[in-house]
Amino acid sequence: MDLFDYMREENMHSDAPLAMRMRPSVLEEVVGQKHIIGEGKLLYRAIKADKISSVIFYGPPGTGKTTLAKVIANSTSTIFRQLNATTSGKKDMEEVVNEAKQSLGMYGRRTLLFIDEIHRFNKAQQDYLLPFVEDGTIVLIGATTENPLFEVNQALLSRSTVFELKPLDREDLRTLIRRSVTDTKKGMGAYNVVLDEDAEEFLAEAANGDARSAINAVELGVLTTPIGSDGKIHFTKAVAAECIQKKLLKYDKDGNSHYDTASALIKSMRGSDPDAAVYYVARMLYAGEDVKFIARRIMICASEDVGNADPMALVVATAAAQAVERVGMPESRIILSHAASYVACAPKSNSVVMAIDAAEAAVAESIQQAIPNYLRDYHYNESNDLERMSGYKYAHDYPNHYVDQQYLPDGVSGGFYVPSDSGREKEIREWLDYIRGAGKGKKK
Repeated sequence: MDLFDYMREENMHSDAPLAMRMRPSVLEEVVGQKHIIGEGKLLYRAIKADKISSVIFYGPPGTGKTTLAKVIANSTSTIFRQLNATTSGKKDMEEVVNEAKQSLGMYGRRTLLFIDEIHRFNKAQQDYLLPFVEDGTIVLIGATTENPLFEVNQALLSRSTVFELKPLDREDLRTLIRRSVTDTKKGMGAYNVVLDEDAEEFLAEAANGDARSAINAVELGVLTTPIGSDGKIHFTKAVAAECIQKKLLKYDKDGNSHYDTASALIKSMRGSDPDAAVYYVARMLYAGEDVKFIARRIMICASEDVGNADPMALVVATAAAQAVERVGMPESRIILSHAASYVACAPKSNSVVMAIDAAEAAVAESIQQAIPNYLRDYHYNESNDLERMSGYKYAHDYPNHYVDQQYLPDGVSGGFYVPSDSGREKEIREWLDYIRGAGKGKKK
């Protein structure tokens, strides 16, 4: 780096948004996430020992994923490189890998590659990193707002440790807000700001766990509020409300609301209340929830709580899940409303849940019981004993395409699936009763 590069970086930092300037440079300055970087925790020990391995940081925006990556870079002997998956491609990764090989070979220094929004890399791009993560050429830190179990290559996941970052609680946010206002070196301390306690509380609540949102509001408020007659900038609750524009939905205040709202959505659909179901869909969308997560909840309910009472419910829910991935917002909100209201209005039955629960319990007790010989595939029978394999009755040779025949192993009584009297299952139950009573044994 020459003098001009150094001066350019210095100027960029001084002119950077407050949220970027306030990023901690050492581990002790990080606020929140004590469940992973508290003293004695795994990540804390790895950073302090300079033994960091590849990790994936997963969490909502503003929870410190990029901050932690840079703190790790500052706290270890690695060479730090950063890419953003929305603007980078394979060529950029190849350049980093080639530099990493040289640094490791010539100086014995590992390269820490931070990839923001790693879920936006396609499978081929993620696969490219595998051998270099495997042999230690690079230490990968991936950051994603999406669940890595669904969005990150499984092979890459197996070579990394996943750490979930949670929305910051109000006390953590209040600490950051006060620090942003009073820090004279990186913050707004030189502006002589008086921060009202109720303004601080309001911002901490309205930021919804997002540190960046809170700090941006502080910067906007300080820079746009006139100096008072006493020569100070008074940061009031009214200023805070104007800077945040609207009170964000309290969606993850304690870290549980994400799951509480999803639970409310499912229970509303289960309870056949389409108004409540659509309300919770809207609430999740308003809070910035991933449309794919919402679609998965609807699919689960369609099978768990509707089942065969209306088999089309799962078809609609699955089609909606595929559609939202292809369409995107804002139209996906209509598709999700369509699916949620359909599932809510569908007749309900949990018979398929009861069936698999009972069947799993039976399997645990009878796993050694042999499958009846006549049900086995004789092509793969070692003795190819056709006589032993005989006895199978071909259902289509009998009235109603049904014949009374034992399908379960000896000692397994069955009775797992008991259709309800709801919706389509009532017809299924009547049909089963009919064929079992009227179609026994006689060939066509």
